[in-house]
Amino acid sequence: MAKSVSLHARTSRQHNVVTWRDYYEMTKPNVVMLLLLTALVGMCLATPSWVNATVLICGLLGIGMLSASAAAINHVVDHKIDSVMARTFNRPVAKGKVSINNALWFAGVLGVVGFVVLALFVNMLTAWLTLASLVGYAFIYTMYLKRATPQNIVIGGLAGAAPPLLGWTAVTGEIHAHALLLVLIIFTWTPPHFWALAIHREKDYAKAKVPMLPVTHGVSFTKTSVLLYTVLLGLVCLLPYLTGMSDLIYLIGSSVLNIGFLYYALKLKFDAEPQTAMKTFRFSIIHLMVLFVVLLLDHYIPLSL
Repeated sequence: MAKSVSLHARTSRQHNVVTWRDYYEMTKPNVVMLLLLTALVGMCLATPSWVNATVLICGLLGIGMLSASAAAINHVVDHKIDSVMARTFNRPVAKGKVSINNALWFAGVLGVVGFVVLALFVNMLTAWLTLASLVGYAFIYTMYLKRATPQNIVIGGLAGAAPPLLGWTAVTGEIHAHALLLVLIIFTWTPPHFWALAIHREKDYAKAKVPMLPVTHGVSFTKTSVLLYTVLLGLVCLLPYLTGMSDLIYLIGSSVLNIGFLYYALKLKFDAEPQTAMKTFRFSIIHLMVLFVVLLLDHYIPLSL
């Protein structure tokens, strides 16, 4: 019996051994990579020539580190919520593998180093704007909005929409209307993207007492909201072409992507199957990623009617 208990204790300790992968997971690498793609496109669109190598490398490094810092803070602030949700209960802080203290130190080091890199090798405007994005996501959204209102993701989405602006300011040192258009696209994309996931995980959010839209207003209302925001996104995505920021490749590419998103939103509202919400969520990620790749292609291969 003693041997059995000892073996169980050793197995438990092995499962709780902290590795670099736990810290890597806290940075939400998939999310950060998507943010860095949009920041890269912001950099490239800000100049007709190639981006300076130092600005490119240091800009992406600094933005990435501050974004990773915000993600780690999110793991700390949300660890109690994460621990009762099926999607997140295995996260390192929620599981107790990484202590709150160590997670905060990790986030602090990432944030400070990221800010210093941007301040020294890029420019102060980008450093302060990126820090403001961290505060917006990690504190204003995660600590307050997420728990206070079903419009949390709409208001808080502004922080996640900032990377293309950050990329633009890294190159030019100034805020431009075209950069704000890119921010507007992501800002409009965020609600249908996240609400699709919230529909799929509605019971989890209800259990965790997080006032996401499906919990407070019902799944049917949320599906309608997804559909309406998807229509709005399609209109917003026309603006880069209508303002002369982009040309034909972008118009065609964005139109195809928005038709695809609209198809999923319509199916979610009127002909949903058990996995439709999750499929809509996954397509939304592909939509944003490919949309910004198309913006990049259009910038370097301009085709006009």
